[in-house]
Amino acid sequence: MARHFYLAAGLICVALGTIGAFLPVLPTVPFLLLAIFCFARSRPEWADRLYAHPRYGPALRQWRDRKAISRKAKLSALAVMAASALVSWLTIGWPWAAVVTGVLLCTGTWIATRAE
Repeated sequence: MARHFYLAAGLICVALGTIGAFLPVLPTVPFLLLAIFCFARSRPEWADRLYAHPRYGPALRQWRDRKAISRKAKLSALAVMAASALVSWLTIGWPWAAVVTGVLLCTGTWIATRAE
């Protein structure tokens, strides 16, 4: 039963990661990392296929081996997060924008402190 759950969750994460490859707001690699986690518990050969992917495989292996995020990915993530905070302040206002900004600051700090 658990294998089927992990397989379904892995497939959903791959679908979300695929959508994220085309939408700038939705991240790709975090969903693929979740998919690998799920596939490792249901279909390990599918996890290996994600690690071998020509475009996303290097980032996935970098995270697996060293818990590292490339400089380009960090800068992209931080730029989108800054833009999101600005849009939040312009659209939803106080106090919700402060909550969003706080979450983005915590997340951005975590991303910025990862190895490259």
